[in-house]
Amino acid sequence: MFPDFDFPFLQSGLRKWPIIDSMTLNLVYRGLKQSILCLFCVSRMSSPCCISAVLLVFVALAVGARAEQSEQSGERSCDVIGDKSSESQMERALLKKLEPLSQMRFNVTVEKGKTENYVYQFRVCREVNSTLQDFAGLVQTNRQNGKTTVIGRINETQVFNGSDWIMLIYKGGDSYGSHCSSEKRRAVIMISCKQGVTASSFSIVSEEREKEQDCFYLFEMDSSVACPAEDSHLSVGSILLITFASLIAVYIIGGFLYQRLVVGAKGMEQFPHFAFWQDLGNLVADGCDFVCRSKPRNAPAAYRGVGDDQLGEESEERDDHLLPM
Repeated sequence: MFPDFDFPFLQSGLRKWPIIDSMTLNLVYRGLKQSILCLFCVSRMSSPCCISAVLLVFVALAVGARAEQSEQSGERSCDVIGDKSSESQMERALLKKLEPLSQMRFNVTVEKGKTENYVYQFRVCREVNSTLQDFAGLVQTNRQNGKTTVIGRINETQVFNGSDWIMLIYKGGDSYGSHCSSEKRRAVIMISCKQGVTASSFSIVSEEREKEQDCFYLFEMDSSVACPAEDSHLSVGSILLITFASLIAVYIIGGFLYQRLVVGAKGMEQFPHFAFWQDLGNLVADGCDFVCRSKPRNAPAAYRGVGDDQLGEESEERDDHLLPM
C-alpha cells in the first residue's frame, strides 16, 4: 500500500464540484488519490491495486450522478395556500394537469428606454433556481446591475380555471419599496388554450403598481394543457358501423381461408358463397332494370339480333355431286 499522502489542491477542487454529500466526496477523493499515486509509483503498486483504484473512481462518479438525479427528481412543487387537507379536488387536478410544463423554463426580456431592462424567468410549479431553496417560481433580474427580485413563490400558489384557460398565481414575492404599501409582490400567469402547442408565447402583459394594495404582475402564455378534454365517446351509429364492418371483414377473410384451405377452391370460387352473391347481383340488376328503365315494357327493341327463325332450315341440296368420284 501507499504512504498516506494528502492532496490539499484536490480536496479544495472537489469541494467546488457539485457532489451530493460528504460520503461521496470522500469516496471520490480516495479513488483519485490512489489513481495519482498509481501514476507516480507504478513500481510499488500492483496491477490489481491500480484496477481497484480506477474502479473506485467510477463507482464514486456513478453514485454522485445517481444522487444528483434523485435530487433533481425531488424538486419542490406548488403548494396551494392553506392546509394540505384543505386543497380541493379541482386544485389537485389542475396542478396535475400543469405537470407536463414543469420541466420547461420560460424567459422574457423587457426593455423600456434606458431605465427598465429586465429579464423574467418563470417555471411552472418548480423553483427557478433550486440550489437557493427560496421557492422562487418567477424571478425578475435587472440586466443593468444584476439585482434579482422574486416576483412570486411556489409555496404560496393559487390555481383555478375556466372553459379554455388556467390562472396560476404565485404570491409571497419580495416586498415593494415605495409602491403598493410595501406589500409583497404577486405574479398572475394566464395560460390560454392553444391546440397542438405544449407551451409558447410567454410574455408580460403589464405591471399593476399604481394602487395602494393588491398590486400584481400579469403574464400570459399559450398551452394545450389549458384546453378542455375532447369528448372521445362514440355515437351509437359509429359503434354499429364499426361492428358491421368488423363482421364483414371476419366473414370475407374467414370464408376465403376456409374455401382455399379446406375446400381447395381456386380463383373466384374462393370467395365465400360465391354462387349466392352472384345470383343476388343478377337479381339486383334485373330489379334495377325493371324499376329504372324509361321506355315502355312492350316497346320493340331498337336492335334485333339474328334468330334461328330467320336463318331458316338448312337446304337439302348438297354439292356432293361436284366432288370427283
